[in-house]
Amino acid sequence: MTPKVYIFLANGFETTEALTVLDVLKRGKVDVKTVSITGEEWVTSSHNVTVKADELFENTCFDNVDMLLLPGGLPGSTHLKEHRGLANVLLKHAEQGKKIGAICAAPMVLGALNILNGCKATCYPGFNNELKGAEYTAQLVTTHNNIVTGKGPAATFAYAFTILEMLQGAEIANQVKGDMLYNELF
Repeated sequence: MTPKVYIFLANGFETTEALTVLDVLKRGKVDVKTVSITGEEWVTSSHNVTVKADELFENTCFDNVDMLLLPGGLPGSTHLKEHRGLANVLLKHAEQGKKIGAICAAPMVLGALNILNGCKATCYPGFNNELKGAEYTAQLVTTHNNIVTGKGPAATFAYAFTILEMLQGAEIANQVKGDMLYNELF
């Protein structure tokens, strides 16, 4: 069965952390959709890139989704943190032991909801005090059980490939890495 993933978009999201992850997952045959929490289809990134979300939060069913992803960026991460509906969805998802990812400033959303209690996690430097209950690793990508966190924009590819491997396995992740020439970087 094809894994289903939602990437949440708020005005001020970090462009590369949303769109690169979206691209990598689509290449890996993941059913990934962007979900606007703004009430509008069009969402503008922190670098003034405007994209049309696939779905609006209020029209989306979250029952059969495998993973929820939060891109960073400011004030996007703050908007994600303030959205009560998203908080409820994340809490329910975490209680069910399903996969969650957050990168850059966005792990603060998980910290505020106590989802990171007892976990190892990373985030953009300076936001580590927002990781309530977590052990801060400062790594580019940290995986702890069902939660993946990324440090920031430079970690986006490593974060995306970690998520792809969690969802589709190492063989598909390595195939996409090869197709994108990612392995030639290291």
